[in-house]
Amino acid sequence: MIPIEPIWQNPGIIQINRVGARAHYIPFASAAQAKKGKRDASPFYQTLNGSWKFQYRDSVSLVREPFYEEGYEASAWDDLIVPSCWQTNGYDQMHYTNVNYPFPVDPPYVPDQNPAGLYIRDFNIADAWEGKSKYVVFEGVNACFYLWVNGTFVGYSQGSRIPAEFDLSPYLRAGQNRMAVLVLKWCDGSYLEDQDQWRYSGIFRDVYLLARDRAHIRDAEVRQQLSAGLDHATAEIVLEATGSLAVQAQLFDADGKAVSNGNGIVTDGKGSILLEVRQPHLWSAETPYLYQLYLLAGEEAIRVPIGFRRIEIVDGVFRINGAAVKLKGVNRHDSHPVLGQTIPLNHMIEDLRLMKRHNINAIRTSHYPNDPRFLELCDRYGFYVVDEADLESHGMGSAGPPESGLLHRLTDDPAWQSAYLDRAERMVERDKNRACVVMWSLGNESGYGTNHIAMAEWIRNRDPSRPIHYESAAPGYKGNPAIDCLDVESRMYATVDYIEEYARSPEYKKPLFLCEYSHAMGNGPGDLKDYWDVIYQYPKLMGACVWEWCDHGIATQTADGRPYYAYGGDFGDKPNDGNFCIDGLVSPDRKPHAGLLELKQVLAPVRFEAEDLAAGRFKLSNLYDFRDLSHVSLFWKVEDEGELLAQGSITELNVGPRSDASIPLPLDLPSGAEGERMLTLSCRLREETDWAEPGYELAFGQFRMAAANAATEADQAAIRGKLSTIEKNGQLLIEGFDFEYAFDLLSGTFQRAIKHGVSLLAVPARFAIWRAPTDNDRHIKKDWQEEGYDRAESKIYACEWDQPSPGRVEIRVSYALGGHSKVPILHGSALWTVDGNGQISLGTDVEVREELPYLPRFGLQWTMPEGSEEIEYFGFGPHESYVDKRQSVKRGRYLLTVNDMYVPYIMPQEHGSRYGTEWAIVSNEQGMGLRFTSAEPFSFNASHFTPEDLAIASHVPELAPRKKTIVHLDYRMSGVGSSSCGPELAEQYRFSEKRFRFEVSILPVFKED
Repeated sequence: MIPIEPIWQNPGIIQINRVGARAHYIPFASAAQAKKGKRDASPFYQTLNGSWKFQYRDSVSLVREPFYEEGYEASAWDDLIVPSCWQTNGYDQMHYTNVNYPFPVDPPYVPDQNPAGLYIRDFNIADAWEGKSKYVVFEGVNACFYLWVNGTFVGYSQGSRIPAEFDLSPYLRAGQNRMAVLVLKWCDGSYLEDQDQWRYSGIFRDVYLLARDRAHIRDAEVRQQLSAGLDHATAEIVLEATGSLAVQAQLFDADGKAVSNGNGIVTDGKGSILLEVRQPHLWSAETPYLYQLYLLAGEEAIRVPIGFRRIEIVDGVFRINGAAVKLKGVNRHDSHPVLGQTIPLNHMIEDLRLMKRHNINAIRTSHYPNDPRFLELCDRYGFYVVDEADLESHGMGSAGPPESGLLHRLTDDPAWQSAYLDRAERMVERDKNRACVVMWSLGNESGYGTNHIAMAEWIRNRDPSRPIHYESAAPGYKGNPAIDCLDVESRMYATVDYIEEYARSPEYKKPLFLCEYSHAMGNGPGDLKDYWDVIYQYPKLMGACVWEWCDHGIATQTADGRPYYAYGGDFGDKPNDGNFCIDGLVSPDRKPHAGLLELKQVLAPVRFEAEDLAAGRFKLSNLYDFRDLSHVSLFWKVEDEGELLAQGSITELNVGPRSDASIPLPLDLPSGAEGERMLTLSCRLREETDWAEPGYELAFGQFRMAAANAATEADQAAIRGKLSTIEKNGQLLIEGFDFEYAFDLLSGTFQRAIKHGVSLLAVPARFAIWRAPTDNDRHIKKDWQEEGYDRAESKIYACEWDQPSPGRVEIRVSYALGGHSKVPILHGSALWTVDGNGQISLGTDVEVREELPYLPRFGLQWTMPEGSEEIEYFGFGPHESYVDKRQSVKRGRYLLTVNDMYVPYIMPQEHGSRYGTEWAIVSNEQGMGLRFTSAEPFSFNASHFTPEDLAIASHVPELAPRKKTIVHLDYRMSGVGSSSCGPELAEQYRFSEKRFRFEVSILPVFKED
C-alpha cells in the first residue's frame, strides 16, 4: 500500500493543507486584460486541463506502487482528458440511483473495494513565475483526492463540487514538474452527496495554476448597501491579503465610464475600501446591469462584476429592489449526454439561452454549487439563483424503518458538524459576490437537526444580505418542528389547494417557495397554469422551480448502431431507479419538450384579456417587475380556419412594469367568411439580445370571434344518393354511388371501408379506453391494470340494423368492454348510421361502473392502410396538447405527417394527442382519405404505434413502426399531470364521468376534388 492514512472514512478530517475558501476570481496583469475576461490571456494563469496519464483500479487497496514519485514510469498508462468523469470514458460502472446509496449504509465507512483513479501530469513552470506564490485550484473532484507534487505529499480534500485550492510554492520549481493525484470513488463525504443523479467520479471540473505576488489580495468581498429610495449605493470592498499592500479600486459602469474609485492600505492581512454610486442602475433578472470593479495591487488586476440590488422579506413577501418578485424557476443538475457531469462553457450558455427564451428567471442549483463560471453567466444573462450546498443524505432515510430516525442521524451528529459547515462555508465564500445569488440553500433532503442549524447560523453571521432556504425543515415534514433559522417556508410537490391555503392563512408568516413542483417526467407536466394562477394571486407565494431542467439520458447505441439515451439499469447498475432520471423539460441534447413550451406560455411576461372583441379592444398586462414593454412589438392577425383575413402590428407599447393598458386594434374584416374567426396576438422582441433574435415571440394570446355564415344542412344534403344493402354471412354490405362498406354484425363494428376502390380501413374499428401509460401514470396505471383497462375486449349483446330511407342505414349495437377475470368496465349502446354521401356517424351512450378509477380515455380507434401519412386538422397545434397541457398551443389549421405527430420520449409512452380538435383529415399524399368531425371538439391522434406497442417498449429502438396509421378519436382523455413525483392528477383533469355520450362522423374525402 502507498503511505496514506485512510482518512476518507473520518468525517472529522475533511482536508489537509487546503487553502481557506475565497471568492472566485482570476488575477490578470492589467485592468484592460481583466476586462476581456479571457483567463488564458493572463500571465498568472496556467491551465492543467488536457491529457493526463491515468490508471483505474477496482480498489484503492490495489494501489501499492509509489506512482506519485518523480521518476515513476507512467508512459504505458492510458491517456485521459481532464476534466472528465472516468465512467464516461469506459472505466468503472455507469450507475444511476436516486435515493438509495449504492453501497452499504454504515457511516462513516465505505466499501473496502473502493475504486480509485490514478492521475499523473507533467507540466512546465515559466521562468516569469520565479519569485511568485503558486497555487493549484481544483474546481471539482469526486469524491475525495490526495495530491502530490514532485514526489512530495501536498494535501487532501473532499467535498466534490466546491473548489479545493493548495499552495504549491514550496513544491514547484522552474522548468518541468510532476503532479500526481489519487482520486477515490467513495469517502465519508459520499454520505452527504446522495443526490438524484448518475454517480460520476474523477477530476470533472477545471484544474489550473495561479501565480501570485508574494503579497497579494487573497479574498475580496463586496458588501453593498442601497438607500431606502434605491437612489444611492455604497460598496464596501472588504479585503484579505497575504501581507501588507496598497490597493486601488476602480468602478466602471456598463458603458465603461468611471463612476467611483478609492484607495486602501491592507495591513496585517485586513483592509477595506468604500465606494459610492449616485443614482445606481439596479441589477435584476430582467435588467442584469453589471458594474465592473477592478482591484489593482502590485502586478495584479482583479475584476469583480457588481450588480447592485437589495433582497429582503417584508411582511412575508420576498422582494428584490422593493418589488415583490416571483421566482419562475427550474431545478438544474449538471448533466451532459456524453460528458456526464463535465459541462463545457458553451453548454452552460446554451442552457441559459434556452431558459431565457422560455421566460424562466430563476434556477435552483440542485443540489450543489454549479461551476463558478455558470454563476458568472447567470449574473450576465439575468437569473435569480438559489445557490445550494453540496449536501444530500436522502438514502439514510431509506436505509431503515421510518421510526429508526436514520434520516436525521448525520444531521444531528456533532461528529459530522465540521463536514456540514465546510460545505456551507466554501459555497458562500466562493459565490458571495455574485449578484444572481438571491438565496442560500442548506442542501436537499437530509433530514433536519443541529448541523443544519449550525450551517444557517454561520451563513447568517457571514452574509445577512440574503435569505436562507432549506426544504426538509418544513413544519410537519417527517416530524420536524417549526424552526426559526430559515427565512422562507419551502415545499416539494404541494398541491395547488395547499399553497392557496398557505397564502390565505394568517398563521403562516414567511413567504412560501416551491423548490420543486410539476415533475416534468415524460409527457408532462400538465398542471402548470393551475399553480401559477394561484402564485400570481398571492404576494406571500414567492415562486416555484419545476423539477427539472433536463433529461439525464446517456447517449449510447444498440449493438447494431442505432442511437438512444440510456437510463438506470441499462448498464447493469444495481440498485437503480430506472428512467426516473429522465424527468426534464428538455432532452439530453437540449431539444425542448412540449412541457417547456407550456411553461414558457404560463410564465409569459405579457397577458391579454378581451374587453370588446367585436370592436377589437383588449387589455394588455405587463407582468415584468422592472421594465416596460418598449423592447417588444405587438403583432395581430385574424384568420378564418387558416385563411388570413386581416393583420397588423403596434410597434410602440407604452406600458410600464406591473401595469395594464387598453389596446384597440383597427379591425376591418371582410364579410362572407364561413368558418370560425380567430384573433391571434403575439408579443415579439424588437431587437436582438444575447439570447434571442429580433421577432422572437415571448407571449401570445388567442380569442375566438363570432363565426360567419356556416354551411347549411340543406347544402350538405343536396348530394346524397341511394344505398343498397345486403346481409350475408353475418356481414352487412352497404354500397353507395362510389363507396362500399362492410359491417360485421357479430363483432359490432366496421370491417371494411372503400371509396373509389381505395381502402380506408385496415383493421376493424374498435372502442378504446387504454393508453400507453405516461411516466406520470406510474401510480394510477396499477389501478387501471388491476381493473383490466389494458386488456379490455368488447362483448356484443345485440346488433340490429334497418334502412329507414333509401339514403340512410342504421345499425344499433349493445356492447360492453371488459378485461379477463373482471366485471365489465362499461356498457354502451351505439347507433351507427351511413348516409348517401358515404358519411358514417356514430353516437354512443356509455355507462361506466361507479366504483372504478377514472378512465385513461374513451374513443374510437380507426386503423387506416399503409400510405395514410398526411394529416390536416383544425384545432390546437402545432405540437401535442392535453386537457391540462394546452396553454402553449394555438388554435389553427395545420398540415403535417403522421411522423410529425410522433414524440420520441426516451421511455415510450402516450404522446402526440391534439386536444380540442374540430375536424381532422387523414389521407395519402394524393388526398384520398377520411375526414373526422364531431359536434364537440375531440382529442385526435394518428400514429404508427398502437398503445400496446408503446407500453411494452422501454427504449425508442425497441419500437418498430407499423406501416398502417392508427387513428384515435377520443371523446375525452385524462390529463397528464405530474404525479410521477407529485400530487395525484387534479380532479378536474380526470376522465371520471360515469355516464356520457360520444358522437363522431367519418366521411371519405378526395381532397383534390
